[in-house]
Amino acid sequence: MRTGVLAMLQQTRLASNFSPRRTKYRKAHKGKIPLPIGGSTKGTTVEFGDYGLRLKEGARLTSRQLTAVHHTLRRKIKTVKGSRMWMRVFPDVPVTSKGNEVRMGKGKGTFDYWACRVPINRIIFEIGGMRKEIAKEAFRLVSNKLPVKTEMVERGTKPIVGAGYVAPAKPTATTPAQPSPSTPAQ
Repeated sequence: MRTGVLAMLQQTRLASNFSPRRTKYRKAHKGKIPLPIGGSTKGTTVEFGDYGLRLKEGARLTSRQLTAVHHTLRRKIKTVKGSRMWMRVFPDVPVTSKGNEVRMGKGKGTFDYWACRVPINRIIFEIGGMRKEIAKEAFRLVSNKLPVKTEMVERGTKPIVGAGYVAPAKPTATTPAQPSPSTPAQ
C-alpha cells in the first residue's frame, strides 16, 4: 500500500514534468507565435530574480525542452546556498500530429505533446541569489538546450517595447531646419 502511494507521487505525466492538470478541450488550433507590435513591455524585464534568460526570437517551446532547461538550471544553481529559480512560461497548448502517409480526412491527429508559444524578447527563466559569473555560466549551458537564440539580462535592464522596433526620432523645434533644395539660398 505504501509503495503504491509513493509511486503515484513520483510518476511523471507524459514524459515531462510540465503539463496542465486539466484542460477544457483535448485539442487546440495550431495558432501563431505572437508578435508584439503595440507599446506593451510585458514580460521583457526581470521581475522576481536578479538575472533572466530572454529569447531573441519567437518560438514554440515544447514541455520536454522546458523540462531539460529546468533540470539543467536546477543542477547548476543547487550548489549555491539561497539560490532560487522562477519559470515565466508554461506549456499549455496541446499539439497533435498525424502519422506519415496517412490519407486526407478522418479528423484531427492524436495528441502528441504540450507546448507554449513564446513571443520575441520574452523572459522565460529567472534566477536569483548568486554571483553574476555563476548565472552567466548557467544560462550558457541552458541556451544549448533551446532551439532559438537567447541572452542573459539583469534586473534593471530597460524593457523592450513591442518587437524591438525603435521609431526614428522626429525633429524638434530646437533643431534648425534645413533649407529645402527648391528654394535658392540668398
